[in-house]
Amino acid sequence: MYKIGVIGDRESVLGFKAAGLLAFPCDTPEEARSTLKKIAKEDFAIIYITEQLYQYLGDEVEEYKDARLPAIIPIPGRDGSLGIGMESVKKAVERAVGADILFGGEE
Repeated sequence: MYKIGVIGDRESVLGFKAAGLLAFPCDTPEEARSTLKKIAKEDFAIIYITEQLYQYLGDEVEEYKDARLPAIIPIPGRDGSLGIGMESVKKAVERAVGADILFGGEE
């Protein structure tokens, strides 16, 4: 059975733990990078990462971009959204469809 994990600061991920997801509190990008590499080798279908850490993990996230699993998805952290999640969705749709159908080229 596949698992779902959440990487982020302690305050942001503990709520997910209550919902049955596996929480991985990380205080630094280096800690998040190490955690991502470790759990991506396990049976995780989805790994959510708070945008505050995701922004520093470009190379690591890129490694899994075309892989079937795990899906790595940025989510807002306790300090709110940085817009990274929406930009990620936009790029994925553009890549799949070949055009910006979400925003019509306007931002």
